Amino acid sequence: MTDSNNPLRLHKGRGAASNITGRFASHSSTYESDGWQVDLEPIERLITTAIEEKAKSIIATNQSPDIPFTQSINPYRGCEHGCIYCYARPAHAYMDLSPGLDFESKIFFKPNAADLLEQALRKPGYQCSPIALGANTDPYQPLEKDKKITRSLLEVMQKFNQPVTIVTKGQLILRDLPILAEMAQDNLAQIAISVTTLNNELKRKLEPRTAGPAARLRIIEQLSTTGIPTAVMAAPMIPALNDNELEKILKAGHDAGATRAAYILLRLPHEVAPLFREWLSAHYPLKAGHVMSLVQQSRGGRDYQSEFSQRRTGTGIFAQLLRQRFIIAIKKLGLNHRRLSLDCSQFCRPPQPGDQQILF
Repeated sequence: MTDSNNPLRLHKGRGAASNITGRFASHSSTYESDGWQVDLEPIERLITTAIEEKAKSIIATNQSPDIPFTQSINPYRGCEHGCIYCYARPAHAYMDLSPGLDFESKIFFKPNAADLLEQALRKPGYQCSPIALGANTDPYQPLEKDKKITRSLLEVMQKFNQPVTIVTKGQLILRDLPILAEMAQDNLAQIAISVTTLNNELKRKLEPRTAGPAARLRIIEQLSTTGIPTAVMAAPMIPALNDNELEKILKAGHDAGATRAAYILLRLPHEVAPLFREWLSAHYPLKAGHVMSLVQQSRGGRDYQSEFSQRRTGTGIFAQLLRQRFIIAIKKLGLNHRRLSLDCSQFCRPPQPGDQQILF
């Protein structure tokens, strides 16, 4: 619900409250209410549109010192999960679309992803290192049920013994449990499940089209039971909104079978900042000022700082306390007590029709 003086109309099951103009747009418009019949104005149902994208390459590389992988693949652009805090939202501006509602309702998919991956892995100069699936948007968002692009990528990786890591909050990952379990037996797969909150009401507002907290803990349990190294991601931690759940989330993940854990402080790059402020005003107007005050205290007085050294953890008293709480909690629970490294030595290129046979 919104205040009667606020013309903002919320779409059921969507995270963003509006289609904020992207930063590259040459023109922008705003909605101004004249105060008449606001509640009587109809709001259209927002339908998700799947848009085919013929990618030219599929493996993205990075040299960021604070990211634990150098290669990643994103089967989709945009994400129907609708998490209001998603740091990938600004990427939709490059497509001349809004990082707001467009990001969660206009989803690009890459049908040739598996073919491109196989071509990349067969190149003589390819150097094997773990590939992170879904570094930006969730590889197990609803569209994956029909498109099966993530599944096809995993099948290629298994064929080449290519190590993979996955971060998701989608139950659909259990569909691929047989593949992931076989890869994990050879130390070729690790999974992290994002658990932002244990509060169902907050989850519905914050991440409207995602699995509930209990379902995500069951995912951790099933993955762990199958022998897949699984981590719980308490992310993002939002000051004065869910940060008080940090220890509870870590314990729940541990009890479900997670052996590792991580957390990330809320990140608000580019258009995510005004979208998040809009969301706070709509859902938690009495807390909005306090939340943003703590965010800025942790980001050098701004909504966000992008420096590698602190973009995931922040600075200042609040950020320091959050980090100390995390360290104490994982030590108490016995999480992260040993480093897990995937095995790249098994990588091989399977023969294909037309390959010259070795005679001697």
